[in-house]
Amino acid sequence: MASLAAIAWAAGAGAQPVADILIRGGTIYDGSEGMKPFVGDVVISGERITYVGPRANVQARRTIDAKGLAVAPGFIDPHTHADHFIESRDPRQRQVPAWLAQGVTTVFVGVDGNGKPEIAERFAALREHGVGVNVASYVGFGAIRPRVVGQVARAPTEAELAQEKALVAKGMCEGAIGLSTGLFYVPQSYSKTNEVVELAREAARRGGVYDTHTRDYSNFTVGFMNSYQEALTIGKEAGIPVHLSHIKVLGPVVWGKSVDVIKLIDDARAAGQKVTASQYPYTGNGTSISAMFLPNWALDGGREALLKRLDEPATLERIKAEMTANLNRTGGAGNFLFRGRGEPWSNKYLDAVAKEWGLTPVDAALRIVRQGGSQSMIGFVMSEEDIANFMKQPWAVTDSDGGEGHPREYGTFPLKYQDYVVKKKVITLPFFIRHSSGLTADIFGIKERGYLRNGYFADVVVFDPKTYAPKNDFAHYDVLAAGVTELLVNGKAAIDGGRMTAVLSGRPLPHTPTPGTCG
Repeated sequence: MASLAAIAWAAGAGAQPVADILIRGGTIYDGSEGMKPFVGDVVISGERITYVGPRANVQARRTIDAKGLAVAPGFIDPHTHADHFIESRDPRQRQVPAWLAQGVTTVFVGVDGNGKPEIAERFAALREHGVGVNVASYVGFGAIRPRVVGQVARAPTEAELAQEKALVAKGMCEGAIGLSTGLFYVPQSYSKTNEVVELAREAARRGGVYDTHTRDYSNFTVGFMNSYQEALTIGKEAGIPVHLSHIKVLGPVVWGKSVDVIKLIDDARAAGQKVTASQYPYTGNGTSISAMFLPNWALDGGREALLKRLDEPATLERIKAEMTANLNRTGGAGNFLFRGRGEPWSNKYLDAVAKEWGLTPVDAALRIVRQGGSQSMIGFVMSEEDIANFMKQPWAVTDSDGGEGHPREYGTFPLKYQDYVVKKKVITLPFFIRHSSGLTADIFGIKERGYLRNGYFADVVVFDPKTYAPKNDFAHYDVLAAGVTELLVNGKAAIDGGRMTAVLSGRPLPHTPTPGTCG
């Protein structure tokens, strides 16, 4: 609600300035915990919100009639692979339309360990060329370890560890929001816990968050419970908040075990540890043949070393045996759809490709690996029950994990609304908005965003609860969502009357390191 001073101003006390935008008569969801929606107005001047309340008596250069519509803070997506948008030479792509059409005004990149330490350089490019959404970035273990240690399965030397730590410090001092890891992926998977703890301490010292794609979501290697426990151990030993990205349990052999993960997290939080998570609402994940099926040891040394192993008959049989086991634990080749376009196997299931080629699924997968084509797949390996269990938790927010070829890039937020608010009624609309805006801002310390409040940046979404929905599917993944009628990013219209504009009003959101921790 508005401050007394703002209410007095809006009611006409004294000189009445002219606002830029008045959003009139919408149902306001301000992003706060326990919010009580009300019909009212939002006033915007420049890039800031100047009034949120029951009725503003103010002149405005533009009035938006929001009667019957929901007015909420712009959504924040804390785990995306939006790099191909924000780094495009095409300004239409740099608008990041896939997210704007969902009502998202802020995205995080550098996830799963992929954030390069050169944060300042990346942010400078965004300022120079323009971007349609606000952007925060991690510094990533997966960008650092190969640079220092290489694609090999060994521990870093003392000197190499010092170099890794220095690169984390560089990223944090240049504005990274924290350290991200993808411990499931080679070569990050070759690390031991203590190496990650040492790097996480560098991020902790500068006020960052530890964000992780954990080592195992099933029973591929250490097992999902040990994997989640490792994340908590890293957070506890490094003294850093832990955020579990795209939380899940993966494969029929572990379905239903979300309750065990939830208890682990609840117990840690009850003991005083800062632990949160985010999640997308799809049963299909995003993966690759190498990540999902090939054993980690086979990838030691990179692609050339892998190809040599595939040419050794005894080693090949060992690899095939482990790939078969991995296929079985995830429900079989019929669960894996190749995503994207342009390959002979694109938009086909692995079992269909194998049948077409007259091969076993494992041999078909290895043929693709040898050819060097795109291995990107969607694995339908999660259960609706587990998704709903995680979604209801007070510490779980929305993320898309959006990347090319998966419908979650264009559809996560509206799909969550349609499936879990409207149809299944797992969560309420206020819960959905809170866990897509204000709570996310709180978790990551995103200042003056995530709420409809006086003085906050005017990141505002107006959407129609009757039509807000995804329009894509797994075969047609890059279709824009519907239902957002207005979207403001820093007070400028990114969507106006339901149509995308050409405005690039987003900006980098560098994290401010703890004072005295950067030279």
